[in-house]
Amino acid sequence: MGERREIWIDRSAGKPRLKLLIYVPDAPVDQPRSAIYHIHGGGYVLGSALMSDTVNRLRAHDHNAVVASVDYGVSPESAFPEPVEDCYDGLTWLFNNAADLGVDPARIVVIGESAGGGLAAALCLLARDRSEVTPAAQFLIYPMLDYRTGSADDVYRNPTTGNVGWSRRNNQFGWKSLRGSSEIPQERVGHFSPSLVAELVELPPTFIATGALDLFLDECVNYAMRLSHAGVPIELHVYPGAPHGFDGMCPDAEISKSFEHDRDRALNRALRKSEGGRNEMHAD
Repeated sequence: MGERREIWIDRSAGKPRLKLLIYVPDAPVDQPRSAIYHIHGGGYVLGSALMSDTVNRLRAHDHNAVVASVDYGVSPESAFPEPVEDCYDGLTWLFNNAADLGVDPARIVVIGESAGGGLAAALCLLARDRSEVTPAAQFLIYPMLDYRTGSADDVYRNPTTGNVGWSRRNNQFGWKSLRGSSEIPQERVGHFSPSLVAELVELPPTFIATGALDLFLDECVNYAMRLSHAGVPIELHVYPGAPHGFDGMCPDAEISKSFEHDRDRALNRALRKSEGGRNEMHAD
């Protein structure tokens, strides 16, 4: 089922080397492939690129795409902005080395789950603001977007969410670990907590999925609506009766299979490129 390569990126300004896991499918091709840039979850405090090894091997095979999974630093050892900057450095490396990997740089899609979804959203904001690389689409799977959720400043306060799985207490621990002891400059608040960014224009087409019982339900729906109002094409799915991480909890459940079908169908569209050069994520 293809090969996995371990790449170490040398970086400037005293940054430690950054690891990427690259998955290359074994199916022969006569033209550049699309690529998926993956950011793992773990509440900003746990996990590694290797935890998604099986998923990313299958993803590379099923979509005949190169997959790059970034091993970003987790908190509190790596507080903001280190995790999102790690993700940015990995993404720019992928763009800069696309030709060597046999990848079409116009068809690089970003995907992340939970905290990885929050970092994917922050990464796309950072990419927009720096204007150096442009992902073709972002896939935000039950993303962790709003640091206020579960705190005294919670703007949603939905009593039906967050009672199974990832809790308000867990959420505040994750966000406090990411923030560390430093103040977040106003111009970078969206790179820390994407829900707080002032403008969502000029972002790539976006797929968002969440469960109806997920603590992140309200922030996900709110973010999707704000993207839509900003003119960004969106595809939003809310799965009934589903808590945070439902597909991992019950992978054989019908609702998990429905989610996987919706995600993979949209991902197939996003990885294609139309004759006019536009992303086809939202057109069958």
